Amino acid sequence: MQLKDLHAKPGHLIRRAQQIAVAIFMEECAAFDLTPVQYAALVAIQDNPGIDATRLSALIAFDRSTLGDVLERLERRKLVKRYPSSEDKRIKLLETTAAGKDLLKRAEAAVLRAQERILAPLQPSSRNKLMELLSQLVEMNDGASR
Repeated sequence: MQLKDLHAKPGHLIRRAQQIAVAIFMEECAAFDLTPVQYAALVAIQDNPGIDATRLSALIAFDRSTLGDVLERLERRKLVKRYPSSEDKRIKLLETTAAGKDLLKRAEAAVLRAQERILAPLQPSSRNKLMELLSQLVEMNDGASR
């Protein structure tokens, strides 16, 4: 195999695109000290108050054990709060705090700028097609996800 063969593989290109997307997100959201996974978790918790970590990990397609570290950081920053379920005290439920909701509002423009920058090199019609194809690729391969 040669390097040009590697550069023609979809897995390699998807990994590189993800690296670029994260780098752009981190640049745009640096003032908020917010990672893409933290952002996804905050959005999902805000949309699903009282969700538990297991369901959250499925919603945002993130490894449950690693998500625990993300939630601890968000809790330390007082962006989310955890509290025991009334039905099962072993289960901790999650809720976005006022500070977390405020951070999401303040970061919204930066997050949108990041998304625009990621797609900026493409023509508008190509952006739409890429999003359509990525959605299809993710949906049809979702069973292979951890």
